Amino acid sequence: MTSVAIVTGASSGIGAATARRLAAEGFHVLAAARRTDRLAGLVAEIEAAGGAATAVECDVTSAESVAGLAAAAAAAPGPVTLLVNNAGGARGLDPVESGDVADWQWMYEVNVLGTVRVTQALLPALEASGAGTIVIISSTAGQVVYEGGGGYTAAKHAQTAVAGTLRLELNGRPVRVIEIDPGMVRTEEFGLVRFDGDADKAAAVYAGVAEPLLADDIADCVAWCATRPQHVNVDRLVVRPLAQAAQHKVHRVS
Repeated sequence: MTSVAIVTGASSGIGAATARRLAAEGFHVLAAARRTDRLAGLVAEIEAAGGAATAVECDVTSAESVAGLAAAAAAAPGPVTLLVNNAGGARGLDPVESGDVADWQWMYEVNVLGTVRVTQALLPALEASGAGTIVIISSTAGQVVYEGGGGYTAAKHAQTAVAGTLRLELNGRPVRVIEIDPGMVRTEEFGLVRFDGDADKAAAVYAGVAEPLLADDIADCVAWCATRPQHVNVDRLVVRPLAQAAQHKVHRVS
């Protein structure tokens, strides 16, 4: 019987790349996101490549919407064995003293509470499969703070805390908890959302970095972790581009 993987935030970037990769690995993918037009294109692409996927409209900030995702999972053509909590994002790069609290609230709502809502809703199905895996896409920002990143690093630290706590609480039950912490990943939307559509500011983050990570690199990490034997739990995978030795140490070429 085909195993089902659920990927949130699947309409672009890491989520879309992960959906494609998991479908190639043989999962039936429930691709969940708010933008159904993009999901339709993604599902068509996966099916054209010989994979199987279903689009599910889902806003992780809405309990009602997440309940709809759980209902779609219950109707899926196989056991739900994998949940990839990928939905998230950043807004702003302002100091704490002048940061927009509304941006902080949005980042906490999407990154942290979104992960909690979806995990709560899908955990019964994951456990019932007898071999469940929860992947939480956090960030190196969940390990190290930096100037201007107070709201985002606070949210990602909290998301990392959720992952660690969940692993402790599920010990002895058949569900793995895997945290993946990417460093600099260049995707088409992350920076645009963070800088309110300012393409120049978004591009400046990666200026001079010859080879930042791409969404496919993170999808590869998800697939590798999720396809290890069930007794193998990759607690935390930190992945950065070669040019980034640490949060503040990035090699740039002119």
